Amino acid sequence: MSDINVTPMVDVMLVLLIIFMVSAPLLTVGVPIDLPQSQAKSLDQDKEPLTVSVDTEGKVFLQNSEIPIEELVAKLTAVTSARGGMEERIYVRGDRKVDYGTVMKVMGRLSAAGFRRVALVTEVEQGS
Repeated sequence: MSDINVTPMVDVMLVLLIIFMVSAPLLTVGVPIDLPQSQAKSLDQDKEPLTVSVDTEGKVFLQNSEIPIEELVAKLTAVTSARGGMEERIYVRGDRKVDYGTVMKVMGRLSAAGFRRVALVTEVEQGS
């Protein structure tokens, strides 16, 4: 009789399945936000990214032009409708010394407007 006994293999696979099912939710963590520096790798992208910047004085910039925070959502909606709809990724750049509440105000407006792909931009961490 030259059959392979697969029972031990099935037992091992079942144990591995259970281990991965239990440990997978524990491995999910949020975005590493060690602002303004991070060890995260950069994302590859084909077209120019859509960036919203906040400087040390709390001024908001869309790409390179300064805009009032009240006009941010309207201008972003117009730009994203021409580029790819609400699925366009928006990068938020906040200065190291800017108030945390100011950056959260910008991100809150983006979230309330329906933008779901919002990412924080950081610099590569220097040193060890």
